[in-house]
Amino acid sequence: MRILIVGGAGYIGSHVAREFLDAGHEVAVFDNLSSGRRDNLFPEARFVEGDILDYPALLGCMRGGFDALVHLAAAKAAGESMLKPEKYALQNLNGTVHILNAALEAGVGKVVFSSSAATYGEPKYLPIDEKHPTEPENFYGYTKLEVERLLGWYDRLRGLKFAALRYFNAAGYDVKGRIRGLERDPANLLPVVMEAAAGMRPEVQVFGDDYPTRDGTGVRDYVHVSDLARGHVAALEWVSREGRSLVVNLGSEKGISVLEIIEEARRVTGRPIPARIMPRRPGDPAQLYASSALARELLGWEARHSDVGSLVATTWEAYRASGALR
Repeated sequence: MRILIVGGAGYIGSHVAREFLDAGHEVAVFDNLSSGRRDNLFPEARFVEGDILDYPALLGCMRGGFDALVHLAAAKAAGESMLKPEKYALQNLNGTVHILNAALEAGVGKVVFSSSAATYGEPKYLPIDEKHPTEPENFYGYTKLEVERLLGWYDRLRGLKFAALRYFNAAGYDVKGRIRGLERDPANLLPVVMEAAAGMRPEVQVFGDDYPTRDGTGVRDYVHVSDLARGHVAALEWVSREGRSLVVNLGSEKGISVLEIIEEARRVTGRPIPARIMPRRPGDPAQLYASSALARELLGWEARHSDVGSLVATTWEAYRASGALR
């Protein structure tokens, strides 16, 4: 198939592009490079530099005769979304409307959407499955849930078929070492730990060590980005085969604590990685991890590389290869 990956120069997008290329598809990338990087692009994938808020440019690109698109272009920092809702409304909501309207106008009938476990909010039970209530606790999660609802209406009214993939915590780097462009200004735990190991920041702040968990720190479901990328290919194949839309979790089904990540990083890197205990952040649950039973059943998907050792080792290798170490 001919696949357009919107946001394909970013951290997750570049891994998704690589997976579709490896599966034998023809790939083009549309990205404004605001957070994506040129060194995350592949020579065998056509690149169009453009912004999803520029409707004529987006439509012009989509008229290239694509069978499907993958939508990964979004502002994604949950904390920032509570301070700058205007930014998130414009990028995540208005931008998505542009993407979907351009897809309809250009005759692109299938969409794989990068959603988020942030759609669930505070866990009512664990593991979280797709029947869990969706009550986002931050504006970022709200935007992702609203896009899912929008996709549902576009399917119902215009026949646009979609797969909405509710990621848990994406981490790691390409297991074959082909992607080395580091995230700009990362906010997620593992790249923050890597920056401390590399000497790019003085310490890691650990928000709370008195949770009712095995070591007192928060436990999260980290899913390797290479596993996520496989999930996109599997989801598009399912939608194409079944002719129906899909909302599904992609998670490792395992919880890893903050201290477990830091200790593994110390072991892998051989560096001390200072960590300072801070007060809990409001709204942070003690534990959050997925059920991916539906993905196993429908897509034949499971996390293969989402153990703590693979997550840390592939990320450290990307930092070493980038020349970021100090």
